Amino acid sequence: MASLKELKGRINSVKSTQKITKAKQMVAAAKLRRAQAAAEAGRPYATRLAAVMASLAGKVSGDSAPRLLAGTGADKRHLLVVVNTDKGLCGGLNSNIVKEARNVARRLMAEGKEVEFFLVGKKGRAPLRRDFPNAIGEGFDTSHVRTPGFEEAAAIADQLVAMFDAGKFDVAHLIAPVFKSALAQDPVTQQLIPVPAPATAAASDAVVEYEPDEEAILAELLPRYIKTQIFGALLEREASEQGASMTAMDNATRNAGELISKLTIQYNRSRQAAITTELIEIIAGAEAL
Repeated sequence: MASLKELKGRINSVKSTQKITKAKQMVAAAKLRRAQAAAEAGRPYATRLAAVMASLAGKVSGDSAPRLLAGTGADKRHLLVVVNTDKGLCGGLNSNIVKEARNVARRLMAEGKEVEFFLVGKKGRAPLRRDFPNAIGEGFDTSHVRTPGFEEAAAIADQLVAMFDAGKFDVAHLIAPVFKSALAQDPVTQQLIPVPAPATAAASDAVVEYEPDEEAILAELLPRYIKTQIFGALLEREASEQGASMTAMDNATRNAGELISKLTIQYNRSRQAAITTELIEIIAGAEAL
């Protein structure tokens, strides 16, 4: 049984930890509002750009379509662009992203495809390297900036397009979290390269004349579309990280409080038992005299 001194030390230690988790919860809550606003503000632009892409792609024939839209004509080599966080203490966010990437990789491998990972963020590297030691390829380090923005997204997109032009992969998939609330951040997988051309009948039926032609516009717009998708993933990652961190720190603070209550009860009982034992010894000594 722990002594009174040990119990007192454990209570003080848990109280110190509780102060840290409470402070981190407040910091995450303050950052969450700004990150959530940025993520929600970027969604309409990405949606509208996708509609424009669909309209243009429907007017371009297969022979004249840019390579980023038409693809290589094969789907043997797949690149998984996995967007994780650079910091921990955000609950199961990173483990859920890794789980999604692992499931996608195993499904593609079961179909006979070659899979390689392109890792953005630090926290997903160790588990994926452990499960797929020979499939970890290039990556991008976002830990050197406080909040990754469009500049980092453009650098990632340029690196991916260069790899595609060099023939290092046929299809690239983007795996990143989507922020729904502080309690829910679900990882999703979407095709990034070649750029998918969703069918939007309303946009394709409109009579629009393009100047210059559709091929020239697509050649300029396709890389921007890829940058926008990656930028959106970084914004969603930031909001998801702060939401998950706030929830995790709130749970940790409450768990610390419960532990402090249990340790305090145990400390009081041990202290009462020690006082009772001393009283019995004093009374027994007095009677012996």
